[in-house]
Amino acid sequence: MAQARRPFWRTLYFQVLVGIALGVLVGWLWPETGQSLKPLGDGFIKLVKMIITPVIFLTVVTGIAGMADLKAFGRVGAKAMAYFLTFSTLALAVGLAVGNLVRPGEGLNIDPATLDRGAVAGYVTEAQERTLTEFVLHIIPDTAFSAFTSGEILQILFVAILFGISLALVGARGERVLSGLRVLTAIVFRMVHILMYAAPIGAFGAMAFTIGQYGIGSLANLAGLIGTFYFTSLLFVVVVLGLVARTVGFSLLGLVRYIKDELLLVLGTSSSESAMPLLMEKLERAGCPKPIVGLVVPTGYSFNLDGTNIYMSLAALFIAQATNTELTLGDQLLLMAVAIISSKGAAGVTGSGFIVLAATLSVVPSIPVAGMALILGVDRFMSECRALTNFVGNAVATIVVARWEKAVDPARLRAAFRGEGGELTEKESDLLQIEGKSDVPAPAAEPG
Repeated sequence: MAQARRPFWRTLYFQVLVGIALGVLVGWLWPETGQSLKPLGDGFIKLVKMIITPVIFLTVVTGIAGMADLKAFGRVGAKAMAYFLTFSTLALAVGLAVGNLVRPGEGLNIDPATLDRGAVAGYVTEAQERTLTEFVLHIIPDTAFSAFTSGEILQILFVAILFGISLALVGARGERVLSGLRVLTAIVFRMVHILMYAAPIGAFGAMAFTIGQYGIGSLANLAGLIGTFYFTSLLFVVVVLGLVARTVGFSLLGLVRYIKDELLLVLGTSSSESAMPLLMEKLERAGCPKPIVGLVVPTGYSFNLDGTNIYMSLAALFIAQATNTELTLGDQLLLMAVAIISSKGAAGVTGSGFIVLAATLSVVPSIPVAGMALILGVDRFMSECRALTNFVGNAVATIVVARWEKAVDPARLRAAFRGEGGELTEKESDLLQIEGKSDVPAPAAEPG
């Protein structure tokens, strides 16, 4: 049963767009007022992060426990990790190629000794604490319950996978627990939609703060780097991800139209986490199985960061070029190798890309870490593009893995992208979830 189409002014897409536009206007005309609105954006992101933990846990557990073949779960995980490693590396390579071709930092002739090392000292200190061993050990929470309070995506995913597999192995005795978790899933996704009423306000506050704090004029100082980064990210999405999408049988443009509401939300908040629950829901509604969505999307938020990888390679080359630091081919290959490792585990939240860049440069001695001070002022403007590219990359990855598993029909994807497919009403969808007859969450009830 299809729902009646809402007037455009009552859609989340339009309301978030208005919030972003008003935020830019307020930050530009009244900078101090814009800066004071930062709590609105921070508050919305905290609301979403609050709900991400139960969304990931319930989606993964009910998905795994409902699988007839647990071997398929391991196969999906292996395919997802192979995809993540391949395209993360490709994103780094594209960034390096464009950076060497365009050379956005050339001609600045900056002496590293004149840079303010104190401005980036905090980022460097935090980055130096991130070793590969510590990263792996950090995936294991102190207790099974601390994962739910820490908000660490990989810790939640680790506990959820263990619980889901255990629940599947106990067989019929776990049916009541599984049924209860499905009820909780319906409730939690309803909470997600309630929280989305605050999305336009959050986007307004975050954008007003960004413009008020840094000013539109600050963009001109490093316009070359910003423009190169946005161009490279767009190139990667359109060409690389577009070809991947076409190869497995769906349209990238259709997917972008389908998740346009979520993309605007990511743009307004500079955080891909702010739209994670909605992305998971929409992918399931498009036909991707719950176990695949529950595994690929949260894991991708730590291991499939295409935008962050492009940013790291471009930013590192910009700093080297601006400080007249010559990088050999060996230096650039070392940079790529370190970035492949250091980028893993960077959550899709504002500022994480800068910390990961510090971690990478601290291992590559050729590039002065103090050069990060050159891009500190405009990093916030690049975080939107990082988040958007990461978000689209994870949406594509989930559909690709689902297609590799022959678990989603291209015709259903195309119908969903066109807004067709006879979606269930909220009441019918909730009822089916509670009865355990459907893994598809209720369709989005957009604020308005």
